[in-house]
Amino acid sequence: QVQLVESGGGLVQPGGSLTLSCAASGSIESIYAMGWYYQPDGKQRELVAAIHSSGTKNYAGSVKGRFTISRDNTKNTLYLQMNSLKPEDTAVYYCNAIMDGTGVRYWGQGTQVTVSS
Repeated sequence: QVQLVESGGGLVQPGGSLTLSCAASGSIESIYAMGWYYQPDGKQRELVAAIHSSGTKNYAGSVKGRFTISRDNTKNTLYLQMNSLKPEDTAVYYCNAIMDGTGVRYWGQGTQVTVSS
């Protein structure tokens, strides 16, 4: 089992910045890739950014140039640095881990990001 706990969400003004963190624990040695997904109210969950075990990073087109995904293996923590935030970025953000071999996914509980005023 892998446990994922997100933190760092909150209320921010348009154009502002926010950093999300995801602390992983459990069978972290078997994680193949990790990513951030977002789910606006009433919408489907979509991929924001992902980072693979090789270090390769992928971003949704809407966040390229504004968001940066990174990891700190010594702390078992995934980060999402969000800059130039827009009201349409408002959503619940979820941390995700994909297990090597099986492809089983684990999810955090989510953290709310609200861009307003």
